[in-house]
Amino acid sequence: MKKIVCLLGSPRPKGNSTTIAKRFCESAEKLGAQVTTFALNKLTYKGCQACMTCKTKLDKCVVKDDLAQVLDSIRDADILVMATPTYYADVSGQMKCFIDRTFSYLVPDYMTNSNPSRLSPGKKLVFIQTQGQPEESMYADVFPRYDFFFKWYGFKDNYVIRGCGLMNTGEAEAREDVMKLAEETARKVMK
Repeated sequence: MKKIVCLLGSPRPKGNSTTIAKRFCESAEKLGAQVTTFALNKLTYKGCQACMTCKTKLDKCVVKDDLAQVLDSIRDADILVMATPTYYADVSGQMKCFIDRTFSYLVPDYMTNSNPSRLSPGKKLVFIQTQGQPEESMYADVFPRYDFFFKWYGFKDNYVIRGCGLMNTGEAEAREDVMKLAEETARKVMK
């Protein structure tokens, strides 16, 4: 059974990125996946504190807050789903704080080590990005930027599901193309 950890980065409980992630996760569950979902906005946590303890004294993040469980659950997952709206040309603040804390996944000599990650290799990333801007060329750089870092962590065969022109709550559900892509992507990652 494949384990999926789904991170919802929207502050809106029924936001468009959350709606797409829900469709993806429901499709994956029908194919036998076990899904654990975390709504980041409901958690209490900080971004990386730049203390470097994860590179000097511990092999994981030293900060003890609600994100500790999230970081630990990803270690056991096969697939990570990151769903976020685009805010000011980037991921939401909730998602960015999580991403910064993934620095703890890197070994102390990550800059020179041929295997820089503490995670087991072969995990897959599904990156769900929504934006109010309908022009697809706008903010197309967001996924490649984060994909680079997650490949460093050993993630491979990564996928992006983008929903452009989705401003108001509920608009994603009416977009058959995006919802179908969520279902198709679930089938691909479950193979």
